[in-house]
Amino acid sequence: MEALGQRIKTQSYAALRIGQWCVAPDLNQMSRDEQVIHIEPKAMAVLIHLASRPGEVTSRDALLDAVWPGVIVGDNALTQVIIKLRKALGDTAREPTYIQAISKKGYRLIATVDRSIGAPDPAPVWHAAPGTPRRGATRWTSAALAIVMLAGASSWYLLQRGPGGDTPNVIASRTEPSRTAAQPTVIVKPLEAVGTEAQQSLMARAITADLVTDLSKISGLSIASGLQDQDQPSSDAQRARYVLAGTVQGDGDRLRLQVLLTDVVAGRQLWSQRFDRNAKDLFAVQDDLVRSILAVLPVKVSEAETLRLAQRYTRNLHAYQLFLRAQAALLVRRPAQNELAREMYWNAIHADPTFSRAYAGLAMTYAMDYQQGWAVDGDSALTRALEFAKTSEQMTPGLPEAQWALGFVHTQRRKHDEALRHLDSALRLNASYADAYALKGGIYTYIGRPAEGVPLLRTALRLNPDAGSLYFLLLGRAYYFLGDSEQARVNLDHALQRNSENLEARIYLAAAHRLAGQRDAAAWQVDEIRTLEPAFDVRNWLASYPMTDRGQKERLMNALLDLGL
Repeated sequence: MEALGQRIKTQSYAALRIGQWCVAPDLNQMSRDEQVIHIEPKAMAVLIHLASRPGEVTSRDALLDAVWPGVIVGDNALTQVIIKLRKALGDTAREPTYIQAISKKGYRLIATVDRSIGAPDPAPVWHAAPGTPRRGATRWTSAALAIVMLAGASSWYLLQRGPGGDTPNVIASRTEPSRTAAQPTVIVKPLEAVGTEAQQSLMARAITADLVTDLSKISGLSIASGLQDQDQPSSDAQRARYVLAGTVQGDGDRLRLQVLLTDVVAGRQLWSQRFDRNAKDLFAVQDDLVRSILAVLPVKVSEAETLRLAQRYTRNLHAYQLFLRAQAALLVRRPAQNELAREMYWNAIHADPTFSRAYAGLAMTYAMDYQQGWAVDGDSALTRALEFAKTSEQMTPGLPEAQWALGFVHTQRRKHDEALRHLDSALRLNASYADAYALKGGIYTYIGRPAEGVPLLRTALRLNPDAGSLYFLLLGRAYYFLGDSEQARVNLDHALQRNSENLEARIYLAAAHRLAGQRDAAAWQVDEIRTLEPAFDVRNWLASYPMTDRGQKERLMNALLDLGL
């Protein structure tokens, strides 16, 4: 939950003046004379937090706790927000007039703050720098939260070049894999958190993800996740007969869960159930919940599917907690955190030697070392990644995540046929596995067949809108190589609106602007790339890039070199 952002919106003032700027927190907008700028929500949250105590020094830790409550982020996240704030304000680090850095202590706002002004008139949306900040994984504040906060998290979200993602407005697919008309579609709406604490929201998101994962194991169901009420409902929301919704509340050691299933065609509540258990009984609650839902749906569950439902990642809560801590560290995408993730995966394996998904996690830490250029010997890191991914598959052949991990590692090895074979296996095990569709779509672009990837990526978006930043990036990338600069820019803008620190999205957006003849917009993206990664070199970046189509690779490199990267 964006706790600070929500608190800002409920404060008594509608706008304030900071130095020469009129600031409207609710609009994430600043204006000065005729100039109007929109900034990211996190940047606005940092600015308002500093403005709440003008002249006082606020430590980096205090800012991280206030603006990223309940999540793990690296110091770089705050640094990048400060850089962007200074750029928006027209400030400099060397001669600050707004934000002053105090060595080894933190930051303070040195401009005057006036809260007596009224709200500014709404201004046109400024599109030059869309974006929302990166989300990290959960900060570990209690054992109960540790158990639930990242259950069922998307592996694709963890492993792409730009992390993050929020619920997007889904663009309807023109071509998708066909579905049997009689197959019921269930929309799993995000469970609502009861309470205002960040951990309540995290708990609700985690249990929602687990529900989607479990129900997706049933071949007779079509499952879509993350579809919330919108002004224009998605095509799936219009087709679905069943909607699953509910609330989650954590109260100390208690876990309270209320879930209801609605038959929207008949216009009636089909089933509801309330759970009030000890938080340590999470696995039992989830098992009971899924069995109850399947009992009332018109679907036949096979013996193999029943076995898969019973085959959770682990029944060892300590191992599960360590695994989730590893997942959280992996999300930070920094070398030190990647090492921490590896250590936590090993600890989880020591607690439960049969924990196959922890081996898949180990594989990802080595794959990330290769992909990000952190390893001294990249080839050895990739070899280790393959070894651990194979171990995960051998331990649990029916685990879709193990097949996906093998697909990802083979993609980095540029063995795309092998990668597609494992992804097809993952989809046979889980026909609603959005990440498998997304990675397949990405591979088709890598091998020079982006048109075949587009329908797969749209299917992934339909099934898992919560990973929208990455899926929109992959769509934008496909459209760039199809020569459609307009569709490329639309989708890449969507990606950056959900995660402004997505380096790859900015790289392709710069290339797309150049393709459209928009040199100024391309130059602006080049500046943002330099801000995110000052030492960026296109040749080094492409050295570990898994694209095997030479024509596309040369086309991208020439475009970026022409822009000065």
